[in-house]
Amino acid sequence: MKSKVISPQDVIEMIRPRDTLCISGFVGTGTPEELIKALEARYLQRKAPFDLTLVFAAAPGDGKDQGINRLAHKGLLKRIIGGHWGLVPKLGALALNNEVEAYNLPLGVISQLYREIGGKRGGLLSKIGIGTFVDPAQDGGKLNRSTWEELVKRVDIDGEEWLHYKPFNIDIAFIRGTRADSKGNISMENEALTLDTLAMATATKNSGGLVIAQVEGMASGKNMSSRNVEIPGILVDYIVIAKQENHRQTWTTPFDPAYAGQHKVAQQKSQAMPLDERKLIARRAAFELPLDGVINLGIGMPEGVSRIASEEGLLDEITLTAEPGVIGGMPQGGLDFGAAINHEALLQQNQQFDFYDGGGLDLAVLGMAQVDARGHVNVSKFGPKLAGAGGFINISQSASELVFAGTLTAGGLEVAVEDGKLRIIKEGRTSKFVPAVEQITFNGELALKSGQKVLYVTERAVFKLGKEGMELVEVAPGIDIEQQVLALIPFPVIVREPKIMDARIYAQDAMGLAVLLGLSAGLTVASSQPDDLAAELDLEPSQASESELQFY
Repeated sequence: MKSKVISPQDVIEMIRPRDTLCISGFVGTGTPEELIKALEARYLQRKAPFDLTLVFAAAPGDGKDQGINRLAHKGLLKRIIGGHWGLVPKLGALALNNEVEAYNLPLGVISQLYREIGGKRGGLLSKIGIGTFVDPAQDGGKLNRSTWEELVKRVDIDGEEWLHYKPFNIDIAFIRGTRADSKGNISMENEALTLDTLAMATATKNSGGLVIAQVEGMASGKNMSSRNVEIPGILVDYIVIAKQENHRQTWTTPFDPAYAGQHKVAQQKSQAMPLDERKLIARRAAFELPLDGVINLGIGMPEGVSRIASEEGLLDEITLTAEPGVIGGMPQGGLDFGAAINHEALLQQNQQFDFYDGGGLDLAVLGMAQVDARGHVNVSKFGPKLAGAGGFINISQSASELVFAGTLTAGGLEVAVEDGKLRIIKEGRTSKFVPAVEQITFNGELALKSGQKVLYVTERAVFKLGKEGMELVEVAPGIDIEQQVLALIPFPVIVREPKIMDARIYAQDAMGLAVLLGLSAGLTVASSQPDDLAAELDLEPSQASESELQFY
């Protein structure tokens, strides 16, 4: 049997000009950096291949130079179809400067579209994206003037409007696993996520393309156990063994067995979040946590809700999830975002979005960059920043309850909590509440029609979306409603009898949220666990990073 193992340089020679290339990865998890670097090196040396179409669901990048940011060279790419763009700013610059054709489709749609391509079906029918910039009634997901082809269209089926996402052939897939055997079977035991690797491989193979798998090494035996195989060898054409530095588990964590689900860990006592605007917002959002509920927390500001849940001893009473497939446990933040510790299950990314799209989420806490009078939210494109929708559209359109979390103003905001009251030291330069959002990532009017409960939580006020418009329902102690709330909002806000936000949000001590939500007063919060808890439970402490990255 001919060996499938090949050098990265030799396998890149097989990519032709104008090929369509899909690449796995969620931030740094599952990102085939060895292959990406080899493709960049070949192009810089020989200006080939050129005019590629690049497809990705989540952005396999670090917000700077790594991942597919390496491919942002003029001439290398002709078209980009991506889900989340916030961590690939170099590609975003190409899109904003009209140097490539560029599309932003919902992350979950791209994940599910791989399956449809693999099965040679006629594309993806979904309601996800209706009423947003992805809807052809608006932009059809196109990001600039250079982008001409319609990849999304509205169709009527039995009187119901659906979006049809067009399928396309895939010529090359870059995927990643842990080990390969002699037949090319791939395991993923050291990976923090499985992502869409199987669906991508199937789509590419059934398109007549080449599947290239990056692994950290070869299996010791001739064949690995079938139970360990995530991608069968019949779908894999070539195997590249990566250098260690190009096969980190995440960008910030070389390897943590807890991320791979190889054992449970006792959460280390973490320092409580400082009582700043981020904690105030996270605390108020945590009041909406449904006991025994299933929850998604977005990237950036919403990540703090999981830390509040930990501080308040609530992690065992709720199920946190993350869109790349994590069920339960403690999702991580910053450049570890997507990974988790102590998770109960790990699905493929497209399966997770099936669950989300069908209404599986009881609550989603998401970020907000712009909000307007109709309750529309924009997190995808504002000013010179192209963040992309990511999973935001899937999640916000389908969750039973939504909390949009963010400061009321941005750009230099400074606050302090003094004697249980909020003081604005320095106001932000711009209000996040605008006359009309630049791009609709969440449609407030459709949310009202579907019966979703929608709150907008800031450090100083809480708003509720109703049929009559945006209503101020809570205000922080110490805040002047007229001068420090309404004067900063360029549209009428309904003010009836807003309540004072719970004083415990503005206290230094833990809030006792478990009791407030109806749990036993005997619960022990995570921050008061004894130092020797890990030894008592025969667990290992987590190496999880607590770094945070603010995107919205």
